[in-house]
Amino acid sequence: MEENNDSKQKSEGNKENNGSKTPGNLLGNKKPKFNALWIYILIAAAILLIYFFDSGQGPVPIDWKFFRNELLLQKEVKEIKVVNEQYVEIYVKEEMLEQPKHQKNLSKKLNSFSKVGPHYTMTIASNDNFSKNLEEAQADLPEAERVYPEYVRKRTFGDSMYLLLPLIILVVFYLVIFRRMGGGSGGGGGTNIFNVGKSKARIFDKDENIRLDFKDVAGLEEAKMEVKEIVDFLKKPKKYTDLGGKIPKGALLVGPPGTGKTLLAKAVAGEAHVPFFSLSGSDFVEMFVGVGASRVRDLFKQAKEKAPCIVFIDEIDAIGRARGRNPNMGANDERENTLNQLLTEMDGFASNAGVIILAATNRADILDKALLRAGRFDRQIYVELPDLNERKEIFKVHLRPLKIDKELDVDFLARQTPGFSGADIANVCNEAALIAARKNKKSVQKQDFLDAVDRIVGGLEKKNKIISLDEKKTIAYHEAGHATVSWMLEHASPLVKVTIIPRGKSLGAAWYLPEERQITTRDQLLQEMTATLGGRAAEQIIFGKLSTGALNDLERVTKQAYAMVAYFGLSEKIGNMSFYDSSGQSEYSFQRPYSDKTAELIDEEAKSIVDLQYVEAMNILNQHKEGLVQLADQLLEKEVIFTEDLEKIFGKRIFKADVSRETERKEDVKAVEDENTAE
Repeated sequence: MEENNDSKQKSEGNKENNGSKTPGNLLGNKKPKFNALWIYILIAAAILLIYFFDSGQGPVPIDWKFFRNELLLQKEVKEIKVVNEQYVEIYVKEEMLEQPKHQKNLSKKLNSFSKVGPHYTMTIASNDNFSKNLEEAQADLPEAERVYPEYVRKRTFGDSMYLLLPLIILVVFYLVIFRRMGGGSGGGGGTNIFNVGKSKARIFDKDENIRLDFKDVAGLEEAKMEVKEIVDFLKKPKKYTDLGGKIPKGALLVGPPGTGKTLLAKAVAGEAHVPFFSLSGSDFVEMFVGVGASRVRDLFKQAKEKAPCIVFIDEIDAIGRARGRNPNMGANDERENTLNQLLTEMDGFASNAGVIILAATNRADILDKALLRAGRFDRQIYVELPDLNERKEIFKVHLRPLKIDKELDVDFLARQTPGFSGADIANVCNEAALIAARKNKKSVQKQDFLDAVDRIVGGLEKKNKIISLDEKKTIAYHEAGHATVSWMLEHASPLVKVTIIPRGKSLGAAWYLPEERQITTRDQLLQEMTATLGGRAAEQIIFGKLSTGALNDLERVTKQAYAMVAYFGLSEKIGNMSFYDSSGQSEYSFQRPYSDKTAELIDEEAKSIVDLQYVEAMNILNQHKEGLVQLADQLLEKEVIFTEDLEKIFGKRIFKADVSRETERKEDVKAVEDENTAE
């Protein structure tokens, strides 16, 4: 930034001295840099021009008839050369070149070159055929007047390029690999091979205009509290040191993708008002040995010079994976060397006072234990998926730039998006605005948001997809089976709507509103499996045959059954045992943590659970077969049905969870009405 200011002052001084804008001033008195690449381009272009554009001054191409009748039998041929067994060069006797036919054909050649030749050329199919035809053509000529071919080998343009290929590869390697590797933004990255070990971190300091702060990060209150403490220490260190406290040297942000880890780090950069180094874990990775470690050293060197400061490493698992668990066994692991250097810099003999490391990852289980110990990353800040209230706050942030309908209920949107991350909610808001614009609306309405959720969850509607009547009927009964079974089970998620309009890869879909819970009981898991198998059970009851339409259902049920047996300890025969590895240490192991006999038992238990729930789904559908048929008929007629349609057929759900959920909804509506009245 100082160099830019100096150049700006110099240009202003030049304007004052000259009194006018000269071309030098307009260009900033900077001459264009010489680039050696243009030399290589010009040489290559010259070679191509010489080879392909020879102004027509080469040998004149002829055919066999002209060669035999006009040259060979007229005894005008001086010499014949078969080149590379591909074409023939024909030399005409010098005294014969004065004839009109040669003057006409070779006018350009004879005026520009010597009369030595070759004068004509002829392409041949094969060497044997040419020799045979030549011998037959000269059969009546005396031996002394016959012309015999000479076989020669000449280097072609392709041969020359083959010899030049190593040089071309070296030039390309230098121009592309070295220059790209030496480039990079910030942190002293240069444009040549000598800067390859420089850090690629982007530096945000007081001169950078960062418009993001903690107000723009909705939810994440606990995470923001811990990060705010770090920012507060950098601003007011005396407040903590007077009591003998030490600020954590590092904090690791852990959570699923899209929950706002990187966004939180950007807000820190906006709030801290201290130098902020931002880079990704992959920026350390390079194809040359030692480059990653060199970049780590350079990063911390710059950070110490600008201390107090914050260093943020996004996706740190790119270099922080536990040592000794690399699938590329036996190879010299450059990533491990980089990690070793990072561990040394974070807490080695050298002091890093005032340098705080922030990092983000969604795979904390595979990180090296030495990286997670106290003194390096003292804190692990968990950034989880937002709950109902946090989703409401996130919606408010992303709805600010949108022109929304005044009657839009943010609470309703938050309830309709369980399990959505902050990035998903941002995508919903953007997609809703695009849908509203596509429909030429003046504001974004409630239905646009519902369509956006459907678009993101299920994919784009394919109303023009060709589906036969029998297939459509099968799909309708399949989806009606899901809806019927889930409606009759207490712990199954309540239905929102069912459609048989194809979306994405699916031919039909059912939307549910799952209950937000932190733990799940065995009964809840079993009833969810029963509802998932309801589609296939409906096909069996109505049509007496099965189809491939239940592929996704069977996949989910199978994984859930094996998880119950092998992970959650919810099987009577296996008992209270779990073979789940939360540390990730056996990720690349070839051995299972149980015997073959136990594996067979796990298979039997998983199959038994799935079979029992399938029978349960069949029993429920047989008891409510009449309602199933009515529901399928409505689907065939309307293509989309909602909760109200199921209530007309089966009546309202009277389970405790649904009653409490309906009560909460009414209380939320009443609270909103009271707020509007007060305003």
